[in-house]
Amino acid sequence: MAISEMPADLLGGHRQLLAAAAETGRLPDREALDSYRAAGTRAAEQGIPLRVLVDGALAAAEGLPPVVPALRRAVSALMEGYEQAQLAAIRSEEAARREFVDDLLQGRAERLAERAEHFGLRLAESYVVAVARGMCDGDHDRIERDLIARFGSHNVLVAVREGLLVCVTPATLAAAVGEFTHHVRGRFRPGWRVGVGRAHRGPGGVVASYREAAQALELADGLGLAIDVVKAADLLVFPVLLRDRSAIEDLVTSVLSPLLGARGGHEPLLETLEAIFASQGNQTAAARRLGLSPRAVTYRLERIRRLTGYSPDDPTQRFTLETAVLGARLLGWPTGFNR
Repeated sequence: MAISEMPADLLGGHRQLLAAAAETGRLPDREALDSYRAAGTRAAEQGIPLRVLVDGALAAAEGLPPVVPALRRAVSALMEGYEQAQLAAIRSEEAARREFVDDLLQGRAERLAERAEHFGLRLAESYVVAVARGMCDGDHDRIERDLIARFGSHNVLVAVREGLLVCVTPATLAAAVGEFTHHVRGRFRPGWRVGVGRAHRGPGGVVASYREAAQALELADGLGLAIDVVKAADLLVFPVLLRDRSAIEDLVTSVLSPLLGARGGHEPLLETLEAIFASQGNQTAAARRLGLSPRAVTYRLERIRRLTGYSPDDPTQRFTLETAVLGARLLGWPTGFNR
């Protein structure tokens, strides 16, 4: 854009003010500076480049006696108004962006397609949602800026919901979830954890992936998992178990209740079973996990067999035992059954 293309009234009165300053030596007063700020704001709103605006303000001084002090103040006020308008536009866009993501995650469909197009979201595609827990003040804005700087604002949507930092990305942009996790690891407080939902198509798919990611965090807590990143795809069996709570409670009670009377309590025996299952039945490996001798593990397994009637060496009984132990962890057995 050239100076000649600027609206004629944008810098109206500017040359006259400079001429008066050259004659009297007086600098622009507050009212004049306010008018410059307003002109800077209008220029930003009309899409006039800042370079053209400043060039026009300087060109008006040609042929006048020295007016540098007055011109400096005028240009400073113009730029201040311009920058304020830019900042207001950015904040308005950020607020609209966060409101859209919040509506999307709640499944509120009002004008969703129209708003999605504005933010570059193609609702017919598949999306993956990752959620992170453990953020501190300011983490959200910094991580959002970093992700947008790498992937672009039309490929990453970030928002805070229910105490979680949420990141929505196209399923085809596999690196985005890894980058999100990298920034979470570097900025969140100790104890952070990331849950990742599966890829689903459309706006309803975004909601489903978000719920899976949040549930993955809950399941990881209930199971006492030590991993930092939990994927819903790796935990698909657990929602199935929890769908019929009364059935899983009955299984846990029937299989594991005899352990409650064990000398030393039931917890060491449950931990032994968990170590055996994690080691694919290898007692030596389970002993290393527990910090025990293989003989001690063998002894504990024999006690479990005598008390419950189930042995992890038998494939069918092992499945029953493992399901019961998982159910116990998920439901907080035995205290959780009394809620």
